[in-house]
Amino acid sequence: MSKRKSKESSGANGECVSQVQKILRERFCHRSATGKLFGIERQHRHLLELLKRTTVHGESNSALIIGPRGSGKTALLNHVLKELTEMKQVKENLLEVHLNGKVKGNCQFFMKNHFLSGLLQTNDKVALKEITRQLHLENVVGDKVFGSFAENLAFLLEALRKGDRTSSCPILFVLDEFDLFVHHKNQTLLYNLFDISQSAQTPITVIGLTCRQDILELLEKRVKSRFSHRQIYLMNSFDFKQYIRIFKEQLSLPAEFPDKSFAQKWNNNIQHLSEDKTVKDVLQNLFHYTKDLRSLHLLLMLAVSNVTVRHPLIAASDLQEASKQIRMDSKANIVHGLSVLEICLIIAMKHLNDVYEGEPFNFQMVYNEFQKFIQRKAHCMYNFEKPVVMKAFEHLLQLELVKPIERPSVRAQREYLLMKLLLDNNQIMDALQAYPNCPTDVKQWAASSLSWL
Repeated sequence: MSKRKSKESSGANGECVSQVQKILRERFCHRSATGKLFGIERQHRHLLELLKRTTVHGESNSALIIGPRGSGKTALLNHVLKELTEMKQVKENLLEVHLNGKVKGNCQFFMKNHFLSGLLQTNDKVALKEITRQLHLENVVGDKVFGSFAENLAFLLEALRKGDRTSSCPILFVLDEFDLFVHHKNQTLLYNLFDISQSAQTPITVIGLTCRQDILELLEKRVKSRFSHRQIYLMNSFDFKQYIRIFKEQLSLPAEFPDKSFAQKWNNNIQHLSEDKTVKDVLQNLFHYTKDLRSLHLLLMLAVSNVTVRHPLIAASDLQEASKQIRMDSKANIVHGLSVLEICLIIAMKHLNDVYEGEPFNFQMVYNEFQKFIQRKAHCMYNFEKPVVMKAFEHLLQLELVKPIERPSVRAQREYLLMKLLLDNNQIMDALQAYPNCPTDVKQWAASSLSWL
């Protein structure tokens, strides 16, 4: 009987753990508009009011959302758009069009959201083609829409200018990585979008997202004169107490969680963790390193990944381990997977750096240094042939642990190309300590500063 009970309880516990991981992973990864906004309530009200005037009253506007990466620019916009779709006066008039072509709504009078990214739409022609696709105009006049850039632009502008504030569908253009659109030739697309937003034609709002503080300086005079100069700044200005509160809210389970007793136990544990000195030290280190909430989400994601049926609650040790994984040196990790020969070449380069005070070296110098070590330790190290050593050196070059100073030419011999080591002494020594089964003589050679004599 007791065995059956324990199986049932472990099954229920397993269900709870999988639910917890599903809810928290969605919260950390998908950046959905269901989460909370932290410290940007004023900017939220500003943007919501701006877009409401477009959707409800048919006003044209333009604005820039400016802030460092991870400050919540996209999250803010997603929250505002979600709120707009829930408003009674907007809900019946709204159609959302995303980059993946997913369409919501089925009405004749609607607002369209067009998401353009400077990373994807690398020039005005590509951007214009994407706008035409999202406006569902690609089949209107057949292949003519995708003729020259001038024809496409003329067709789009004519379509937008035919409308008015009362009968036309409001259109929202969202330009992600706005600073990349600024570098397009003559800023033609920006000029025409801002020009229409200043006129009494089809109501449109242009929202740009960028991390460049000097973005207005990059705009041409004619473009700048048509921009409304509305700028919404996002800065991670919260202090450490608020950061702890964000930590608690991000890990807490919602009230509608199916198993109330497990949710209460989980939330009590999170409250206890937020008061733990070890956890506070981990969070303070991350807080001083970066206030980017994506870094906090990564830390919490790694900690949540350790939650299992046997370990159903997060412990302080999980957060400590996650912090170590985040701070782990990627180049040192690469060194752990190298062969002993490749390790020896890195040590030879380290000694050359010490002797010549960081001056560049070539393969021949590294090979000579390695030969000196082999001659001293002939009883414990195998003497590899030069082509084999060259192959190992080229592998280090492919892994980008070594970088050529100058571009290799056809005439130059590979052995004499000048190189630079991209690892410092501390990284090499730390990697050697963690290297499995590293020969003692190799470790001693790395620690010796007189090995070149």
